[in-house]
Amino acid sequence: MRTLLGALWLALACSPVRTTLSKSDAGKAASKTLLEKTQFSEKPVQDRGLVVTDLRAEDVVLEHRSYCSAKARERHFAGDVLGYVTPWNSHGYDVAKVFGGKFTQISPVWLQLKRRGREMFEVTGLHDVDQGWMRAVRKQAKGLRIVPRLLFEDWTHEDFRHVLDSEDEIEELGKTMVQVAKSQHFDGFVVEVWSQLLSQKHVALIHMLTHLAEALHQARLLAVLVIPPAVAPGTEQRGVFTHKEFEQLAPVLDGFSLMTYDYPTAQQPGPNAPLSWVRACVQVLDPKSKWRSKILLGLNLYGMDYAASRDTREPVIGTRYIQMLKDHRPRITWDSQAAEHFFEYK
Repeated sequence: MRTLLGALWLALACSPVRTTLSKSDAGKAASKTLLEKTQFSEKPVQDRGLVVTDLRAEDVVLEHRSYCSAKARERHFAGDVLGYVTPWNSHGYDVAKVFGGKFTQISPVWLQLKRRGREMFEVTGLHDVDQGWMRAVRKQAKGLRIVPRLLFEDWTHEDFRHVLDSEDEIEELGKTMVQVAKSQHFDGFVVEVWSQLLSQKHVALIHMLTHLAEALHQARLLAVLVIPPAVAPGTEQRGVFTHKEFEQLAPVLDGFSLMTYDYPTAQQPGPNAPLSWVRACVQVLDPKSKWRSKILLGLNLYGMDYAASRDTREPVIGTRYIQMLKDHRPRITWDSQAAEHFFEYK
């Protein structure tokens, strides 16, 4: 027995590519080979009654390719929306071109920041940068900002110590980031560094991030920070990034990419992002809603596949999800407490 648990309802809410069919139309897919619509629809999923909790595998397969091209670039959310394009799902490049108008920022997962010596930094991964794709996305979505994720990779404790304790190192790091952004036609960066440092030297890290944000802003570039959950998954304990750090950085950063997914472990299968936990992570960071417009709430558009015979789990993206529904035709159940769907199969 295997179980797929996932926040697939979020895909319904955020993307008309993966949709479901209402019960009234279920009979259309009643055949040995599940049918799939390939043509565009004249109406968006909301007007077609497809965003539902009581969905069926046949309906998902039938409708997952059909979307309203006339509404593909129309936004329904007034706040900022950042979308990641990841190496493990190359279809995201196409999604960004088709639905780019629904986003304010797109973040390709291309780049790594490495320290090579005293006041020497290198951004690697530039060979993955696709200038043609960037031009195509911007052409289809006016005002969209492309802000690649920049991961502090292979930094030792000594690297962090030298940089955080030196204004010259921080200044050189800022210059490197600005130079790369300008030469590659980026609009800024989504910086991932907080989890790499764990609980060490947070005061100094806030100081560094403040200076980096200032350097980017002077060059009219965006600075977004990836942050871990404010409440540790499966516990009531506070995470390593709390209200205290948020209050200090919120005035100087353009946004915070909050990781509110991957809640369970392989040993304890469960919802990917239970709603009560997601809500708690936001409330802990900003209880008075002063800076909530800068919190980019992480919505994972994938599920997790767990095997009962061993402590393993595998991510399930759209193509595999559809194939699983075709192969097993499972009964999909809505978990109202977690606000997620799940199913079991053999």
